[in-house]
Amino acid sequence: MRLLTGNILETGDVVWWDGRGWSVHLLDAVDIGADGDALLARIVAEERINDPALIDAEPGPAGPRPKTTRERIRGAGPTVRRDLGVQASV
Repeated sequence: MRLLTGNILETGDVVWWDGRGWSVHLLDAVDIGADGDALLARIVAEERINDPALIDAEPGPAGPRPKTTRERIRGAGPTVRRDLGVQASV
């Protein structure tokens, strides 16, 4: 499973490709599979997304789970204060 992620240029928010656009919620992310390289090239050319990247993930019972700790933290928000960041609104 591959996910496309990046940061909104103006705000720095972490975003995930949901198949139609960008979402701040990792749970909305969709597997982009073989289309990843073409989609990444289009995003780099057209969108105001900083540092777009294809990452490896695995399906989980609660949605996709990035394989690296770095990407799991980016998706879940701060690790110290659970009342801050994206996870506070879920």
